[in-house]
Amino acid sequence: MSTTRRTQTTWVTWAAWAGLAGPIVFTLTYMAQELTRIGEYSPIEEPISALAADPNGWIQSANFVVLGLLTMVFAAGLYRVLQPSKPGMVGAALLFVSGIANILAGTAFPLREDAAGGTYDPGGHQPTGFVFFTSSALALLVISFALSKQTEWRTLAIPVRLAGILMLVSNPIMGILVIPDDAPLHDWAGLAQRGILLCLLFPARLALSYRMLRLSEQTRSASAIKPTARPSAGTDAPRV
Repeated sequence: MSTTRRTQTTWVTWAAWAGLAGPIVFTLTYMAQELTRIGEYSPIEEPISALAADPNGWIQSANFVVLGLLTMVFAAGLYRVLQPSKPGMVGAALLFVSGIANILAGTAFPLREDAAGGTYDPGGHQPTGFVFFTSSALALLVISFALSKQTEWRTLAIPVRLAGILMLVSNPIMGILVIPDDAPLHDWAGLAQRGILLCLLFPARLALSYRMLRLSEQTRSASAIKPTARPSAGTDAPRV
């Protein structure tokens, strides 16, 4: 294997690990925070972002940043793997945008806590969240068309496409019926958000990451096997 090819394969491997680590680390971190706030924080009613509106909110803010960075690394690796397919490259770029939205949600636009202990958006958080969920949904949908054209990825095309479609359908439902303070389903906002992440987005991303990791390992293994050298035509045959 050439040095350039080896470097590319190593980079794709690390990008796949970043794709696996992002959703897992994010989920475990926010769940651990919920355990420390039993009785004062409701995962059913409150979104994950509300964990940032706490004296220890820097933990969730950092959690958003870590997820964003790992998402961007994963998206860059996916871009390399799926090129020159235009749907694959566009989908990976959209996934990269969702990573940027994560970082902004944790740094520039976190939720805050008012004097009465209520959570509020000082401005920018909801639009950033909209960008994250919309770009993630579109990324899955567009990427699925690239997967359907490649033998190694084809089995993931339909599940990834379905996850993207369901996320897109959930966007207006969340924006109208769930997220606003006066929405009829507002008391279920936390559960609805977690359902979208844990049942749609994260499983699709984990499946893509795992497949990318396996393919990179197969490439590495195949390149490590060298064909047995054969004697040239001018070589004397062995004597008995």
